[in-house]
Amino acid sequence: MSRPVQAIIDLSALRHNVQRVKACAPLQKIMAVIKADAYGHGSVIMAQTLQPFVEAFAVCSVEEALVLRQAGIQLPIILLEGFFTKAELKPIVHYNFHPVIHADYQVAFLEENQLAKPINMWLKVDTGMHRLGFLPDQIPAIWEKLQNLPHLSNSIRLMSHLACADDRQSVYTQTQYQQFLRCTHCFDVDKSLANSAGILGWTQTHFNWVRPGIMLYGISPFINSTAKQENLRPVMQLQSQLISIKHYRKGDNIGYSSSWQCPEDMPVGVIAVGYGDGYPRHAPSGTPILVNDHIVPLIGRVSMDMVTVDLRNQPYARCGDPVILWGKDLPIEKIANHAQTIAYELLCGISQRVKRVMHNKNEED
Repeated sequence: MSRPVQAIIDLSALRHNVQRVKACAPLQKIMAVIKADAYGHGSVIMAQTLQPFVEAFAVCSVEEALVLRQAGIQLPIILLEGFFTKAELKPIVHYNFHPVIHADYQVAFLEENQLAKPINMWLKVDTGMHRLGFLPDQIPAIWEKLQNLPHLSNSIRLMSHLACADDRQSVYTQTQYQQFLRCTHCFDVDKSLANSAGILGWTQTHFNWVRPGIMLYGISPFINSTAKQENLRPVMQLQSQLISIKHYRKGDNIGYSSSWQCPEDMPVGVIAVGYGDGYPRHAPSGTPILVNDHIVPLIGRVSMDMVTVDLRNQPYARCGDPVILWGKDLPIEKIANHAQTIAYELLCGISQRVKRVMHNKNEED
């Protein structure tokens, strides 16, 4: 019998979410972002499920891209951080990866190395994120340099990234859109600006390509919004079981540092999940957990392999009863809010010891 903590991956929810992208951006090509092992969901199975519906994938690095190619994924793969060394140009050429060019050293590498065959690339504009990319007034000169390289494909596209699109009230997204428009309007090439929040909330940012990430996995990209409100379905359900139930007296301490005391005689349950699995260590007492489809509060400190819960409103709970840490009926956004983090971090933090179990339900289920 294996340890009961599992991440259930609902592939029908993934298909629903990519159709939501298509409904919002029906004329655009889709670059599905599956970096960081597809936000903890498993990049290969996500790519295999998504490839009938999208035109390209985006990952962080050559290493992540190689995993997909070796699994038989043939769609274009964009390297969002481009390349870091000259040596990476060889696999980029061989496997037809599309690097994002965002720094002078990358341009210099391309100038210094004769490539075996032309490559496709994206040129990144810094329109206000102030992280990666060339400033708008640098773009014409960089563009000319790239165009003059004889071993590069004529397929150079333009992209930028939105900093504040998760806030529908922010004026900064419109500022970035106008900046991108001004510095790229004279280039008759494909362009990309919209992330998940841009797709759902800022139609003017759609351009030729959209880049859905978090929304593919059924998470709202907006502050103060849930997946359900955005017609998205959670792809991951983190679940486990009760492995111990004991009755303690009023005043008894629970867990590390004795940080929680029983206010009365009461049952306390232990669940097989902890920060070693990716459950947030800083989730405080009161964080909701579903036991037998009923909310119970977490109590005490989250430990590496276990959490404890107050079972006073579940007096008939038994060892082996099912537990949901987040999923369809307990939004991960709510858990992230309690832990003072974001859903992205929780998803990416699921450890390799947590078994991923694929479900492929019919859409009407």
